Amino acid sequence: MKPVGPIPAGYETIAGELAIGGQRASDLVAEAGRTPLFVYSRERLDARAAELRAALPKRVGLNYAVKANPHPLVIRHMAPLVDGFDIASSGELALCVEAGIDPRRISFAGPGKRDDELEAAIAVGVTLNCESEGEGDRALAIGQRLGIAPRIAVRVNPSFVMTGSGMKMGGGPKQFGVDAERVPDLARHLIAQGAEWQGLHIFTGSQTLSADAIIEAQGNVLDLAAELTEAIGHGCPKLNMGGGLGIPYFPGDTPVDLARVGAALAQRVAGLPPALAETELCIELGRYLVGEAGVYLTRIIDRKVSHGVTYLVTDGGLHHQLAASGNFGTVVRRNYPSAIATRYGEEATEAVNIVGCLCTPLDRLADNAAMPRAEVGDLVAVFCAGAYGATASPSAFLGHGPAAELLV
Repeated sequence: MKPVGPIPAGYETIAGELAIGGQRASDLVAEAGRTPLFVYSRERLDARAAELRAALPKRVGLNYAVKANPHPLVIRHMAPLVDGFDIASSGELALCVEAGIDPRRISFAGPGKRDDELEAAIAVGVTLNCESEGEGDRALAIGQRLGIAPRIAVRVNPSFVMTGSGMKMGGGPKQFGVDAERVPDLARHLIAQGAEWQGLHIFTGSQTLSADAIIEAQGNVLDLAAELTEAIGHGCPKLNMGGGLGIPYFPGDTPVDLARVGAALAQRVAGLPPALAETELCIELGRYLVGEAGVYLTRIIDRKVSHGVTYLVTDGGLHHQLAASGNFGTVVRRNYPSAIATRYGEEATEAVNIVGCLCTPLDRLADNAAMPRAEVGDLVAVFCAGAYGATASPSAFLGHGPAAELLV
């Protein structure tokens, strides 16, 4: 049998069922009216933000990367918990504005921003994290046409990477940002042409569980930002240091030591060089803020045996949970944390394959996993489903459509 990943601590059992936000899984499904269903916990969102605030130095702000979970109710709930919002499209900009977020709290990163996206952002005062010289010139031209000085920071492609990160966002040739050695010339050009200079964005990697790797990367980011600021010859109003903090998904994963990361960052911040003495610092987190706050619930619609192997066929699958199926960047498929929600806490008595309803062998939620015996109608829970789930999966595939979503 293959183990499943570690289920986040603190989930309750009510009447033999998994409870989320004090409500049984079956009651939440009844409220939504259908499965599959993503459930996001307000209590867990609050607790994670509070944990970060307690660990980080007070000078370091907290930004939410909307791409992790852009559900409107999640965005609205995060508004008082964080200092800023990082977006990657005009669609995410619209969601934030509709949720009542002040555009001056928003920064816009991502290569390939269209002119209409640049115009929408400039018009309302969003900070553009400029990814190239060409993008910078387009932003300046659009700002001139609108009669608005565009708020621009430069995203830096550093020479270093965050070691051990699940996704490396810097170092060597990249579609992201401007190579560090070209940043001073670009920044001076933007300032000379009338941009409202906002500083630097340096994002090196994501999904890291090693405190040492995060501490090293944050130190390198601060050193590079100071060096670039001196070369530019203007102050650095803001520095987005990126994120990188990961969450445990798989057997053997352990949570990042947040206290160590915070203590090391506090020590570095206390001794910042003069170039960054007045700089507003922030880190940018998505998955770490919302990932463990979500659970995906899907109903078993068939139980079958093939050559001695038991399959639990559900009405969900990779079209909602691409990552849990092992098709979102993993090399070797491993089991996400999962359970039979309607038999939560019962002893495992059999090994099963939990699969989705799509006509592809890629549609797997758990392989050879130890579970209590489950029958048609039972609910399967996939944990750590709060980030890169509903909107990061091909919900239109085969016409099954999106899952329901609840914030409780």
